[in-house]
Amino acid sequence: MAAVDTVAVSGTASGPAAPSLPRRILRDPTGAVAAAVVLLFLVLALAAPLIAALYGKNPVEHYGQNAPGLLSDGGLPMLPNGGISSEFWFGLEPGLGRDVFTQLLYGIRTSLLIALAAAAVTTTLGVLAGVAVGYLGGIADRLFGFLANVLLAFPTLLLLLALSPVIQSRLVDPGTAEPEWMQFLVLILVFSAFGWIPLALSLRATVRSLRERDFVQSARAQGASRFHVVVHELLPNVRSQLLVHATMAVPTFVASEAALSFLGVGVTEPVPDWGRMIARGSEVFQADPTYLVFPGAALLLFVLAFNLLGDAVRDALDPRRGR
Repeated sequence: MAAVDTVAVSGTASGPAAPSLPRRILRDPTGAVAAAVVLLFLVLALAAPLIAALYGKNPVEHYGQNAPGLLSDGGLPMLPNGGISSEFWFGLEPGLGRDVFTQLLYGIRTSLLIALAAAAVTTTLGVLAGVAVGYLGGIADRLFGFLANVLLAFPTLLLLLALSPVIQSRLVDPGTAEPEWMQFLVLILVFSAFGWIPLALSLRATVRSLRERDFVQSARAQGASRFHVVVHELLPNVRSQLLVHATMAVPTFVASEAALSFLGVGVTEPVPDWGRMIARGSEVFQADPTYLVFPGAALLLFVLAFNLLGDAVRDALDPRRGR
């Protein structure tokens, strides 16, 4: 019992085998460049401890405060361009005097860990809810539609700002220092609370259409169980939606995490974080504009590359493009 739409997704029903998804992405110059940039960020995140060890710096030590002549009395780097030198490649953080280069490196790890985990959770929840409700229909479908509309009516950013400290207060005893893993867990839970709804709604609509197709009706007529129909007939036909959603969700969560940290409710000290670096850079922009450039450019490049990769994945999976 093969799902007929799988053929449509893969390209052609006969003739030479269609090129694999990576090959189709790499045929697009924009997709190839975006994939290279994304891969570079992934490598930098994984190799951050090794790179920092070879560089000889770490993201938490206050170099500017520990060594004389690096910061002025006002806490600004003494050297021009934010203190950039052969010793500090991207300069020093105003005030604390930490190394900017290693903070950026470890900031990639922070953003990727939270974004990838949140994307995995929201994709899983979206699949479970959307496929199940779309296939069952009836009262389950109506209740889910009402619940989704209610949740979507809430202002998401305000709820994220409100939920983050509430969850933290529930998980950590008063007066106890919050561990790093707890900060990550709270953000993942906050993002997961609402991030699964768009995917679930999209899958619900797709599955409602697929369940009336001949291949699903044929499977039912042959006595296939609901589990078999969902796993072997429906899921293969929504794989493209899942892949595109997961690719596009990562930059969304990276930007959201940076926004929360910028507003003071995301990742806190001493965990390196791009959003908090941007917040600090905006405070000292007039005196030291260089400090804001690096985390801002890194965040822009990261989100742009992932979004362009998501577009390339969507185009590669579109059978109408004839790839």
